[in-house]
Amino acid sequence: MRAGIDRLLAGEADHLRGAACGLIVHPASVASDLTFSADALLGAGFDVRALFGPQHGARGEKQDNMIESEYYADPVTGLPVHSLYGETRKPTPEMLDGLDALLFDLQDVGVRVFTFVWTMALSMEACAEAGVRFVVLDRPNPIGCHRREGPVLRAGFESFVGLHPVPLRHGLTCAELARWLNDVRGIACELEVIACEGLRRRMRWSDTGLPWVRPSPNLPTLDSCEVYPGTVLVEGTNLSEGRGTTQPFEFVGAPYLDARAFVERLDGHALPGVRFRPCHFEPTFQKHAGTICGGAQLHVTDVERFQPVRTSVAILSAAKELAPEAFAWKSPPYEYEGTIAPIDILWGHSGLRTGVDAGATVDEVLHGVDHELTDFGDSVARFLLYE
Repeated sequence: MRAGIDRLLAGEADHLRGAACGLIVHPASVASDLTFSADALLGAGFDVRALFGPQHGARGEKQDNMIESEYYADPVTGLPVHSLYGETRKPTPEMLDGLDALLFDLQDVGVRVFTFVWTMALSMEACAEAGVRFVVLDRPNPIGCHRREGPVLRAGFESFVGLHPVPLRHGLTCAELARWLNDVRGIACELEVIACEGLRRRMRWSDTGLPWVRPSPNLPTLDSCEVYPGTVLVEGTNLSEGRGTTQPFEFVGAPYLDARAFVERLDGHALPGVRFRPCHFEPTFQKHAGTICGGAQLHVTDVERFQPVRTSVAILSAAKELAPEAFAWKSPPYEYEGTIAPIDILWGHSGLRTGVDAGATVDEVLHGVDHELTDFGDSVARFLLYE
């Protein structure tokens, strides 16, 4: 299997070789030999004029959410680096001035709230306005493209963790999502896609033969990516999602939780493809830093049966039931949204929060989601690139 960057370097889109290019990159933007995309393209004679960095920065220099990078010169190439995370999340006309094409080479993880796809969408809008070609160098979805889970984002809950009506786990690659956004959502930029070669929808990262480079400091392993579509919801609460540990999103807990009671309650849900281990952990930063948290570690035993969204609804329900006075929803701001509850923009509407508060069952919270996923699947079907 070859990713878009490798096909470009192999000469399969040589019409771009003479174009003045900008490049949206981060540490996982590597060719199959692990060469950073910017270095590889410059070495191959491409005219790269500027780099653009998403959340965490072009070379991954920022750890946490809402920590911005300033404009600077790249220490390796000397190219100017424009940040697309912070007050400016959409390329300005000045950033695009003199460019013929803006290349997008970010490794996504297949989840609506992962901000890279919204960096892509805003960059597509900017390119449409500036008359600059937008080129997606496609990469595999590490958790596969054959399943979708969770609610579709509703109007009124848009933010930088969701700008268009997409499910929580969307089951697309970046190029497929770009094609849908460009057409159905009316961005209408000059879009070019360099698709992956040999990719199949059921492939997970381990099936691709490509080396794994973490796309975020907080998604270090493929195990963390498998649970992330669900446990990212913990960010909208006062539970720790394991940030500040070596296994973020695999640990969930809080100082007020009894680890054994928590796991017993989770085991009662008989959730498929996952086991829970009672554990204690002490985050070194973020929520509950320096304080021992009781909770659970998720151990995925069958990735095909595991349902991360359902699992995480059960996790939040269990925490609320065990500690109704201590459990709380996080208050804004979150990812530059200052008024809507973080859990609502993560979920896509208020139904998870109100359901858990009312003591709804997991099935009641998820009622209607399957219909939303069917409608979304119908909407994106003609934009799919892989079988």
